[in-house]
Amino acid sequence: MSWWEILIIIAAAAFVVGVIVWRIIRKKQGKSSCCDCGGNCASCPACARARDAKAPQEKK
Repeated sequence: MSWWEILIIIAAAAFVVGVIVWRIIRKKQGKSSCCDCGGNCASCPACARARDAKAPQEKK
């Protein structure tokens, strides 16, 4: 195994660790994506459908 193959493995591992750390930080801040709500959009703070449902209905 040459030095560039080792470098590629280290870069890939660093990328995976970075994504995991990024997701943990966003979860701690309460900024999750709708993929994390599991279809329960009423409890999802990032979901536009939940914001629309909580907004008062306009009377016409």
